[in-house]
Amino acid sequence: MHYAILIYASEGFFDRLPEDEQERALDQHRALQKELNAKGTLGAVAKLMDTSAAMTIRKQGDNLLVLDGPFAETKEQLLGLYLVECESIDDAIEQAKKLPQDVAAYEVRPIGWIGGSVEQPADAD
Repeated sequence: MHYAILIYASEGFFDRLPEDEQERALDQHRALQKELNAKGTLGAVAKLMDTSAAMTIRKQGDNLLVLDGPFAETKEQLLGLYLVECESIDDAIEQAKKLPQDVAAYEVRPIGWIGGSVEQPADAD
């Protein structure tokens, strides 16, 4: 099954860290990416731009509104993500634990569908 590892932190926090701490954190990301890539279970990895570059599309009545900014107003923003293939959510959690815990929080969430189709997989309940 595929899982998303979502990366949350306050914008700019990482950039304010000393360079050696930034490099240590990036080394942990590189190590996980190398490990998952070697196993063939690494999907997309992305660092998102700041929420100031985000746009939200929301329906209001019969109209679609395009609004500046992120979907939610929170202290921490979604900054990036991993898409990984794991045997179970416990395995996905173990992979997320390998990331630098002192610079971000990580949410692990199962993915209902992936790719170009929103059809239910054949093995879904």
